[in-house]
Amino acid sequence: MNPDILYEDNHIIIVNKAPGDIVQGDKTGDATLGDAIKHYLKMRYDKLGNVFLGVTHRLDRPTSGVVVFAKTSKALIRMNDLFRRGEVQKVYHAIVAKTNLGLLEPMTLEHYLTRNERLNKSTAHQKEVRDSKKAVLDFENIASSDRYSLLKVHLHTGRHHQIRCQLAAIGLPIKGDLKYGAPRSNPDGSICLHAREISFVHPVSKQPIHVVAPYPQTSLWQFFDNGE
Repeated sequence: MNPDILYEDNHIIIVNKAPGDIVQGDKTGDATLGDAIKHYLKMRYDKLGNVFLGVTHRLDRPTSGVVVFAKTSKALIRMNDLFRRGEVQKVYHAIVAKTNLGLLEPMTLEHYLTRNERLNKSTAHQKEVRDSKKAVLDFENIASSDRYSLLKVHLHTGRHHQIRCQLAAIGLPIKGDLKYGAPRSNPDGSICLHAREISFVHPVSKQPIHVVAPYPQTSLWQFFDNGE
């Protein structure tokens, strides 16, 4: 696993996660993206002993796109504060089956999500229910093929499987996402959800950071990359 590095300085490193990579260790025991970055840092900077690397946020395993790691404890604390205060802007792109309506109008979705830990799945409710959390996102249709639409999604809240769950709740499951109602899986086990952009003020230098993650190298993503 060779990390695809999009940005790096003394305090943070931003990478483009491939679908199938896991950000942090889980019950599978599989090698993680974090481990790969630690190895890269150790080799590049000839570091002795352990390498510090802090996880500031996560992406689902079948999802691709931009992930920020902290190289120092100062950056980790401050990045966590930025995420907690909602000062990190993230844009996702998702591919869904094209509807009979053609290009979808821009839309705001508001649901209340409950999480089933055993199934690792969330359920969307129209009204607040016990143990639910409010979830809000905006999306717009930015491109279409004969069969699929490319959506640009902006999150207002950060809930478990939020985009996957909310889009499925209105009849737009993400391509390949069997867990949320897609009719078939993608050959590589991915889902067509990509963390496309991230923007924030650098936690140490205070300079604006804006990073765009290239799409995965599959024919459908590349069709939209060429046509966008």
